[in-house]
Amino acid sequence: MTGRLVAEVRALLAAAAELYEDDDAAETLRAYERRLDEPLRVAVAGMVKAGKSTLLNAILGEEIAPTDAGECTTVVTWYRYGATPRVTLVPVDGAPRPLPVRREDGRLLLSLDGTSPERVRRIEVEWPVPSLRRLTLVDTPGIASLSGDVSARTTDFLTPEDAPAQADAVVYLMRHMHASDINFLQSFRDTEASRSGTVNAIAVLSRADEVGAGRIDAMISAGVVAARYREDPTLRPLALGVVPVAGLVAQSARTLRQEEFTALSAFAELDRAARERMLISADRFAAPTAPVDIPPERRRALLQRFGIFGIRLGVALVRGGTTDPTGLAHAMVRRSGLDALLALLDAQFQTRADHLKARSALVAVEQLLRERPRPGAEDVKASLERVRAGAHELRELGLLAQARSAGLPLRDSAAAAEAEVLVGGRGAAPRARLGLPADATDEEVRAEAAERLRHWRARAESPLTDRAAAEVCRVVVRSCEGVLAEVGAADPGSALAEPAADARREAHEVGQGG
Repeated sequence: MTGRLVAEVRALLAAAAELYEDDDAAETLRAYERRLDEPLRVAVAGMVKAGKSTLLNAILGEEIAPTDAGECTTVVTWYRYGATPRVTLVPVDGAPRPLPVRREDGRLLLSLDGTSPERVRRIEVEWPVPSLRRLTLVDTPGIASLSGDVSARTTDFLTPEDAPAQADAVVYLMRHMHASDINFLQSFRDTEASRSGTVNAIAVLSRADEVGAGRIDAMISAGVVAARYREDPTLRPLALGVVPVAGLVAQSARTLRQEEFTALSAFAELDRAARERMLISADRFAAPTAPVDIPPERRRALLQRFGIFGIRLGVALVRGGTTDPTGLAHAMVRRSGLDALLALLDAQFQTRADHLKARSALVAVEQLLRERPRPGAEDVKASLERVRAGAHELRELGLLAQARSAGLPLRDSAAAAEAEVLVGGRGAAPRARLGLPADATDEEVRAEAAERLRHWRARAESPLTDRAAAEVCRVVVRSCEGVLAEVGAADPGSALAEPAADARREAHEVGQGG
């Protein structure tokens, strides 16, 4: 079905481009058509010092996004896949030009090469990182910056006033939940690119180790805070989830060096009293004298790379039996929260990438037809409506948005929660929709999906179900059918073509479900 949706949107864009052939809008429409074949665009946004570039480096597994307060952190920077490293400056006026590719101590050094940030539209970094084959990441300047021009570059990119947003989805970092965070997420959702009815943002409780003051159990405390934010009535309609991530630990663990593992092992070998005295604070750890043969400058470098929480975590893992750098890196990444974030990105964005890109294109066509009408547009308008009406994927996204904002019109709260999961609230993969473990067999998936299908068909056909609730039930039924089609019915047609009489019999059991 996804392939059909993309094909229909591609044909619609081609027809609209032909209609506006004598207008600069034609090239914009062709750009949207090209976007259907490109990786999903995910922007990383947040307040100043929220840790955006650090998290981006952690996701990529390489230090290619500048994390200092230099000029390059004040412009929008795109990270795409490329077979060879390449950096390009795209100015506000004039032709793009290459920038030198320089690395120092494993980090990419970016420079605007004498161009003022105000004259830079964006920087494009092409890098041979496998994850960029499926995802284009966009690093944005911090919002609420002391410089209005810097903040404006992010808002102009993500929430343009007169054009669809250039990002398909956003990962938003916040250290605490402030009104400015809610306002930004609300404005992103209210742009034309998001009015088509979906929630396309994930919130990250960044620098999560600071929630617990760097204690070894800091991520547990951060998890409690994130769970509270996840159910907050002001944030829930705007974000598909809230994940705590210790970004600095994740970045440094993914780029762990042998000498750093050796140093952490040396701290782990200290007797308990000496070790605890060293790790009581960052100042104590970097003191001129220490009961270990590691000079202060190296200890300060470790602090800069891992923070005191990361050092405490690394030492604890070594003492717990981790004996090699690779094992330590994996264990630290797992405990940093990065794995949970990557899983959520995959479940909510990657598995419905085509849907999100198609939605962005449909919004662009709809906006163009509305703001710049012209004779002969009736056929394009009719095609637009046919695509929207026939795309179950878009109805799922709309229902998910409704569930997280106004709520679903089902009397039974448990049924509303189940419906939200079945239409993809925890991810679009069959097992995620059914609440089954990742190792569930196809037979278990088929059996559970068939049972859910029978139940929701009965609910849809019950005479006690009102019209609004029945429409929700029909969307859920179609989602259950899609799960069965994806895993393959053991007896083709048996579940998908279940006799109406069976559904009516079950309707007596769920007749309360309107």
